[in-house]
Parts: sequence; C-alpha cells; structure tokens
Amino acid sequence: MPAVPAPDSGPDAGAIWHYGDPFGEQRCAQTEAVLVDRSHRAALTVSGSERQTWLHTLCTQHVAELADGATTENLTLDGKGRITNHWVQTELGGRTYLDTEPWLGDPLTEHLRKMVFWADVTIQPADLAVLSLLGPRLADPAVLDALGVAAPPGEAAVAIGDADGFVRRGPGEHALELLVPRAEKGDWQRRLARAGVKPAGIWAYEAERVAARRPRLGLDTDERSIPHELNWIGGPGVGAVHLDKGCYSGQETVARVHNLGKPPRMLVLLHLDGSVDRPSTGDPISSGGRPVGRLGTVVDHFELGPIALALLKRGLSAETPLSTGPDGQVSAVIDAESMPPPDAPGAGRVAVDRLRGRA
Repeated sequence: MPAVPAPDSGPDAGAIWHYGDPFGEQRCAQTEAVLVDRSHRAALTVSGSERQTWLHTLCTQHVAELADGATTENLTLDGKGRITNHWVQTELGGRTYLDTEPWLGDPLTEHLRKMVFWADVTIQPADLAVLSLLGPRLADPAVLDALGVAAPPGEAAVAIGDADGFVRRGPGEHALELLVPRAEKGDWQRRLARAGVKPAGIWAYEAERVAARRPRLGLDTDERSIPHELNWIGGPGVGAVHLDKGCYSGQETVARVHNLGKPPRMLVLLHLDGSVDRPSTGDPISSGGRPVGRLGTVVDHFELGPIALALLKRGLSAETPLSTGPDGQVSAVIDAESMPPPDAPGAGRVAVDRLRGRA
C-alpha cells in the first residue's frame, strides 16, 4: 500500500501517517516488530571539553558526569518553573546528542547558543534521522544482525554503522531508537525490512505513546505546564527532572511543589465517545458546565478505541463526567488506572506541620 502522509496541519507534517492499514500496524507493534520513521524530529550535537558541565547548569537533569552511552530526557524551564524545552539526550563518543520536536529545533539551538558565553562548547544541527523500532521481536537474531549488535542495548547506547549512527533503548518495554545519518536512512530501512521488520506510520507510534501516557511538549502541555503535572520527575533514564541538583532556572518552583505542595493539574488518559466527530488537541474539557482541563493528543487505538491525553484539575475523581470538543458535545471518561496515586504530603510540608504542632 502507498504511504499516506501525516496531515499538513498536524504536528507531524512531513512524516508518514500510515501505510494503508493503521490498526494492523498497531497490532504488529504489539506482536511483531515495526519501524516508524520519525526523521522529522530535529537533532543537534553539542561538542567541546566543557559541554557536560555547561549543559548541567542550564537544564533540569543531572548531566555533568553522564556516562558514555547514557540516555535521558531533559528540560529547560523559565523563571516560574514552566517548561520551555524538552529533548532526549545521549552521551556517546565525546559528543552530546540532543533530539527534540520538529518545531523546537531552531528555538532550542538559539537558546543554547545564547548561553555559551566563554565555555568550550559548540552547538551544531545534526544531520541525523530518528528511526523508532517497536515490538517484542526486536531481539530476534535476524534483527540484531541487521543492526550489527550482539544484543539489544541496555542502559548504554551502542554505535552502529560506519558513520555517526547509534542505537539506544527507547521508551517502553519493547522499543529501540536508531539515530543514523539521513543519507543512510533508506539503507537502514531496507536492511531491517529484510530482517522482517515491517514499516509503520506515526499513527502507530502515537497510539502506543498515548496509551502509555507519555506526553509531548506543545501537544499535551500548554504555556502553564510544570514538570510535576507530566510525570517528568526522576533521575537520568527515569524522568526529565533530577531532584538532587539545583542552579537552574525554575528550580525554586520544582523544589516548592515537591516539598510543600502538589501540582495544580494531572495528566490522565481519557476514553472518548466514538460515535461523534473527534475533538482536537487544545479543546477545553468541562464538567457540569465548568472548565476543568485541556485536551492533548487524540488518537484512535486498535484496542482502546478513541483515546486522548488530558491535563485535568487535580482532585477530580475518576468517576467525574466530562465533555470536550469545540461545542462540548463529546463525552469523555477518565481511565482510572491513569490517575496519579493519592496525594501524600512532601517532606517540607511534614516538617512545617510538625513545627506548628499539627503532625
């Protein structure tokens, strides 16, 4: 079947949406092995002897001593703790590789270059294509042989090919990501196809991502989003914010929310009424006529039906009736398993309560 391009008005314009059987591609991602071309993502390289310590001062993740091969998510925040950039970062062979959303490549490059000052750091666009592999058959000998590795990468990324390509573990239980020179992308696709890896479009990737509740900056967030709302708290390889580091813009908000308060919103999975037209990213969500949140990515899942990510007012119960869409005509139900655990007071709040005799 011919490739169907992603909608020009959507966030993945220029990518392949599907190859004629979007639900079949999703099933293959669950039972076999598929390759999703995500080469529309922007990639950068950061080089220089001070790149790690310099980047450490700007971002939310602890990267000053990131080991060779390590991969983590990372953020920059504004002074009020609101997210301004998100990227995936890999340290390999004396370089730091960053890849981010297509629309964030230029702003991230500009921001980082403005912050170099006198550091021995060089930031350049990287001519690398991101290829995502999904499925339980990624450990098959034929696939590993096509990649040129003896086993799927664990904690450390592994160099592949003759140029600057590498393979790293991706998000999810059965996921790998290849970053390869764009000129070699077709060769890698053909090599993996011969090994039994089937092509799949961005639709399959997005369905898996939404079901796993992994947000994308700019789709599942707005200008007020802070990391705690999006489950981006954790050390390298776990989240995008390390709680044992400081000295970066927005750290006061991160520490205050973690120790004294709780985020005002929560990221949840919604099940949507499939009998009406689909709502769109950014549509308001209401309950009883009152606004309670914002709709994120909307996608049709081969098993779950129409689903979406949403930022909702914290404290709502899973049984709260919701409606969304431009006219509020689409009913939505919160997936109870996607709800955050019951709120527990942070260490700072416990200490304050103890001082005031309330503990």
